Amino acid sequence: MSLSSSNRSLATRLWYGFLKFVCRLLALVAYRIRCYGREHLPTTGGVLLLSNHQSNLDPVIVGLTSNRRLNYMARETLFRFGPFRWLIHSLDAIPIDREGLGLAGLKETLKRLRRGEIVLMFPEGTRTRDGELASIKPGFCALARRGSVPLVPVAIDGAFQAWPRSQMLPRTGMLRVVYGPPLLPSEIEPLDDQRLIAEIERRMAACFEHARASRRRALSARQPPGSPTGPDCARARS
Repeated sequence: MSLSSSNRSLATRLWYGFLKFVCRLLALVAYRIRCYGREHLPTTGGVLLLSNHQSNLDPVIVGLTSNRRLNYMARETLFRFGPFRWLIHSLDAIPIDREGLGLAGLKETLKRLRRGEIVLMFPEGTRTRDGELASIKPGFCALARRGSVPLVPVAIDGAFQAWPRSQMLPRTGMLRVVYGPPLLPSEIEPLDDQRLIAEIERRMAACFEHARASRRRALSARQPPGSPTGPDCARARS
């Protein structure tokens, strides 16, 4: 069972801090990562963080851009391999079933939110096949209502190019992460599920466009005059 930040053992906190430090260095060197809007992430209290899902790198990318420790939702099949199960348990992963959150996952996630922690969720349900945003699933709505915590949208761009579903291993690239303003419990209450989903999709799309525009500008600035342009540069000029 996950403990609140103040009650975690020193070894657990040091392990998380060490991995975060190493991953930040790698992200800066290999992916030239930049993060915008981090001030929108509340500094205390429970938060449900809702991100698009471009690659297997995404939990790490969001985790290292947050100044607070995150809890991660991970599909239950990832817990079958012993060493990897130990690793993701040590990083506060919450097992969820493939088709939805599941009762056990729902209870554990609500428990952590009510303890004042942040939980990261990918409401699209699976990794994108083309790098674009997909429609989000309604599973987060029950958490939003029962948890009574702010919903913070976040978007990643560049992770799909670094590690698409069709590729066995990641390659280097450029990453951009954008956090958006939180949707507060008082704003959630009057919305039915359909309107709540539409509002979160709108906010995630705004973050995604910001992240994509920033990444395209950076890629364009790196292109020497008269050099061939890749697909990203071509799209940036369109």
